[in-house]
Amino acid sequence: MPIMPDSWIRRMAAEHGMIEPFVEAQQRQGVISYGVSSYGYDARAAAEFKIFTNVDNAIVDPKSFDDTGFVTRTNDVCIIPPNSFVLTHTIEYFRIPRDVLVICLGKSTYARCGLIVNVTPLEPEWEGQVTIEISNTTPLPAKVYANEGICQFLFLKGDAPPEVSYKDRRGKYMGQRGVALPRL
Repeated sequence: MPIMPDSWIRRMAAEHGMIEPFVEAQQRQGVISYGVSSYGYDARAAAEFKIFTNVDNAIVDPKSFDDTGFVTRTNDVCIIPPNSFVLTHTIEYFRIPRDVLVICLGKSTYARCGLIVNVTPLEPEWEGQVTIEISNTTPLPAKVYANEGICQFLFLKGDAPPEVSYKDRRGKYMGQRGVALPRL
């Protein structure tokens, strides 16, 4: 299962709309980097944030999720409370080929500040904006910047397409735009 290089990522974005909007070269001047890299694509955080707060004593239950535990903010910067987390989504919309699995990794700039991005696979033939969970593991408030890099996606090409793709089984997060909360 080889990891795909920058030339393949560029071609798939141009010819098949795999990533839209697509940034052809890594942008780094004064920002947390984003765009295509040697063996991946650094996606940007959107300016929509759902910040977890326990003001209403909500209980987190993935089978019956109550969104009253979140406060929604639209801003260029998000402050994550200590020992809490925030949801955002990528600016980019992804269309994953049938014979590819994509792995999401957090950016080291944020990891070195105690901010951890959940590792999320993008399955074959999934498409949408990716909901990103960022945990603040520190006892201090922490900043996340919209319109800048938040995570890197690595593209792994399978030896053959799967018998059943995410699209085939009508996955519950197919075609999502914006932050998608947990669904059963």
